[in-house]
Amino acid sequence: MPSTYPTNGLTLAQASMIVDASLAKGKELGLMPLTVVVLDAGGQIKAVKREDGCSLLRFDIAQGKAFGALSLGVGGRELFRRSTAMQGFVNALSDLTAARGAGAVPVPGGVLVTDGKGVILGAVGISGDVSDKDEEAALAGIAAVGLSADTGAPAA
Repeated sequence: MPSTYPTNGLTLAQASMIVDASLAKGKELGLMPLTVVVLDAGGQIKAVKREDGCSLLRFDIAQGKAFGALSLGVGGRELFRRSTAMQGFVNALSDLTAARGAGAVPVPGGVLVTDGKGVILGAVGISGDVSDKDEEAALAGIAAVGLSADTGAPAA
């Protein structure tokens, strides 16, 4: 029997659908050109698309939003709160993640992808418009595959 490898969270089909649904939401909302990065649970790039017209660093910012969230297991909104309350810690996080080639961008738009039990399957990072709108597009992408999202917003 041939060996098989684990998916390490999200499948390629799920990641691709998240990207496409996120971009469709961006079009629906009239957002600036977006870059969408989907990481698996191990922090590896699973899918990425960069719309025509994106500025130079959009990929790095989108990847940093997703990688930062995945690195601490909290959504971008919580990372943003920590960047204000614990600047030294978030600076260290940024340095550590940059050394791994991804960086950490502590703002909305970095969203964890979870299953129904709260297990982290990966993360989505989007950059191109204002962070709140980037996040809205990510939420639509995650919903399109029937998974849950963790933005780091306080529980209601």
